[in-house]
Amino acid sequence: MRTFGLIGYPLSHSFSKKYFTEKFEQEHILDCRYELFPLEKIGLLESVLDKPGLRGLNVTIPYKVQVLPYLQEMEEAAAGIGAVNCISIESRNGDRYLKGYNTDAYGFETSLRPFLMAHHQKALVFGDGGAAKAVKYVLQKLRIEFISVVRTPAAGCFLYHEVTESLLNTHHILINTTPLGMSPNIESCPDIPYACLTGHHLAYDLVYNPEETLFLRQAAAAGASVKNGMEMLYLQAERSWEIWNR
Repeated sequence: MRTFGLIGYPLSHSFSKKYFTEKFEQEHILDCRYELFPLEKIGLLESVLDKPGLRGLNVTIPYKVQVLPYLQEMEEAAAGIGAVNCISIESRNGDRYLKGYNTDAYGFETSLRPFLMAHHQKALVFGDGGAAKAVKYVLQKLRIEFISVVRTPAAGCFLYHEVTESLLNTHHILINTTPLGMSPNIESCPDIPYACLTGHHLAYDLVYNPEETLFLRQAAAAGASVKNGMEMLYLQAERSWEIWNR
């Protein structure tokens, strides 16, 4: 039995096990299973890697960067991003060999492109974790200027109270890469002046549970176009499956 799974903490928000379990059933893939591995600290990863039949892992908050020292190799995109959310596990010369990939970038870019319009030239990226790294990699690729918005002072970043009407008048893409609004904490959201948004704005939330976060609800109420992270989840999951079966 080939085993795949997800590491992160906590994992109560995750749809990954349901997604892959249903995929295996619908496609009659009988020799695979997908498990959740909630790790309170990254040092516990070794106990997961020792499980027999383990062939691949997805990685979520907060380990997309912390997992890097455990890898023997990273694909070019993952190395450029500096974060991974997919790991293939092989045996080479009798030793375990872990290679890291970033399928978040593929999922984000593919799901974002249909929404982009000519005036979408600048973006605000809320958060600066592993998921934000993939988002910024894609924005650079698409030549969209961006500003990172964070809670604590950091070089080159804005704080939330610096997101003003003037800034929103020039930055028409808003991307939430933080866990704000994720179930069960559904009443939280990036602290910005939503009343300043217009029909020219696009609000993209990487959170997919709930399907409509408070961030998206308030943006939509102001007239903005909105997009949640569900399609990105499906796209990155399918790309992970392709990687594990190469």
